[in-house]
Amino acid sequence: MAIAAANCCFSAVAFTGGRTTHSLFPDFRKRNSLSSVRNLFDNQNYIQIRGKPRKSLRKFAIENRIVIQKFQRKSRDENPLSNADSRSGRNKSGRSQSAASKSVGVQKKGNQEILVDLKDQQVETSNLQNASFLSAVVKVYCTHTAPDYSLPWQKQRQYTSTGSAFMIGDGKLLTNAHCVEYNTQVKVKRRGDDTKYVAKVLARGVECDIALLSVESKEFWEGTEPLHFGHLPNLQDSVTVVGYPLGGETISVSKGVVSRIEVTSYAHGSSELLGIQIDAAINPGNSGGPAFNDKGECIGVAFQVYRSDDVENIGYVIPSTVVSHFLEDYKRNEKYTGFPCLGVLLQKLENPALRACLNVPSNEGVLVRKVEPTSHASDVLKEGDVIVSFDNVRVGCEGTVPFRSSERIAFRYLISKKYTGDVAEIGIIRGGQYMKVEVTLNTRVHLVPYHIEGGEPSYLIVAGLVFTPLSEPLIEEECEDSIGLKLLTKARYSMPKFRGEQIVILSQVLANEVNIGYEDMSNEQVLKLNGTLIRNIHHLAHLVDFCKDKYLIFEFEDNFMVVLERESALASSKSVLKGYGIPSERSDDLLTPYADPVGQSEAVNQHEFGDTPVSNSEVGHDGILWA
Repeated sequence: MAIAAANCCFSAVAFTGGRTTHSLFPDFRKRNSLSSVRNLFDNQNYIQIRGKPRKSLRKFAIENRIVIQKFQRKSRDENPLSNADSRSGRNKSGRSQSAASKSVGVQKKGNQEILVDLKDQQVETSNLQNASFLSAVVKVYCTHTAPDYSLPWQKQRQYTSTGSAFMIGDGKLLTNAHCVEYNTQVKVKRRGDDTKYVAKVLARGVECDIALLSVESKEFWEGTEPLHFGHLPNLQDSVTVVGYPLGGETISVSKGVVSRIEVTSYAHGSSELLGIQIDAAINPGNSGGPAFNDKGECIGVAFQVYRSDDVENIGYVIPSTVVSHFLEDYKRNEKYTGFPCLGVLLQKLENPALRACLNVPSNEGVLVRKVEPTSHASDVLKEGDVIVSFDNVRVGCEGTVPFRSSERIAFRYLISKKYTGDVAEIGIIRGGQYMKVEVTLNTRVHLVPYHIEGGEPSYLIVAGLVFTPLSEPLIEEECEDSIGLKLLTKARYSMPKFRGEQIVILSQVLANEVNIGYEDMSNEQVLKLNGTLIRNIHHLAHLVDFCKDKYLIFEFEDNFMVVLERESALASSKSVLKGYGIPSERSDDLLTPYADPVGQSEAVNQHEFGDTPVSNSEVGHDGILWA
């Protein structure tokens, strides 16, 4: 059974001591929050993956599809070359974590201070030793301190990693988002220099795996020139990857060709964006490093690889179009807002009988099977609609649109070119009638998020009962087996009914005389408090604070109940916190007043909260994809 591995391309230097470390690559330990890929892209050998850091971090081929595999890092005393073909390398001593596939591509539009003409910098790839653009590639040293999702009031042991970055002008650098994830300190060092300079992270694009850095020191920028950016390459164009991978301390150059350009799964961000597949060697530490064409123009950033027993030499580069989107987004909003989505589940219309049944006259269009309740499309599109055009571009029956002169690409590519808040004109066939509708595009809302905004998990402790929202990093730390099949099914296949909805779980019980009989409970979803269905962790804290009843009655799945005498429970909090060395009974974000995400004017059926299922058949078979 074929197994594929998507690995981060940055190396790490571990601290000694501390907890047992599971490592991704020999010599290097790392913690990466999540390499799961939730969305299914039918034209790729990717399927969604779920981490099991305390057990085997591997997923297996299902229905002849190849799965992305997470590898544990090895300790420093093992052979450093055994997995030299992998793309990632961070190290850390601490809890095991998954490795995320990373891609890096850079292109900037409309920024005069960053985009420069490159005619004077064209260079032969056979004579790169003294090429000036190599001096724009720097080494990144990052110290990470990741949160502990199982014990959300504390952080894990810090660890360090190294990666690559490059100058884009205006005092800024680009690198991979996974290279500076959970950063507490970032330093960069120029080629041929012994001085490390402190860098600041201005923005992190999780979906596109890009981060924007700045260095305030004027000395760092003396005598430097930013990289210049080229257009999207053609197939078989030469590509040179530059960075600071394993195997030495100096800059490294590897060469290959462009093998494929299509919508690609980005493991770090659990997203699907345009990607460039190359056959140049990408090794741990290459993350964030640029890829050049024969003219010395930067056409992207190396970020992830594909590993399988059946394939070799498959690496990925984030193209300049994706980087341009990231930079323009930051310029418009002074922060990263993300890539939007349409919010519909689609099915291909390859079968002629299916098209005839839906009154689709030609060989085109995709069927709308579901519409996410949190998307604007839910007010415009209906199940059974057939999307035949997007901004006047015809959509084929396989869900593809024209790309360049003689190629076709996934329909999602057009959506990814939009910005959050943009309006798209969509041509649909509804009941045999053609019409056009307008849909406002927004970022997708996940019931169980892959990344926590701000990096700090929320928690609430009531008489030793630890409540926290379910998230993919928490599933990763706890292992899927301990979460349970029913809860995992909700996490994988349910959609939120409104923005702000969360699955709140009882993570564990800190034993105390007030909670006798409940000590063995863990990872159970709490549904109601005193008859009121819980919308999110902040809502639960609000209900506890304003409860006047004699008892606190927590209702779980299958009518299981936990009952606490309210006054005794609240009085025991101080002793529980002191006994377990916990600084506060709740996270800082729960100290602010609660704002109802639904609103008093909106009627929402409480029985439907978190209960909009997407079945296995809807995400695991041919012709079905999220847009």
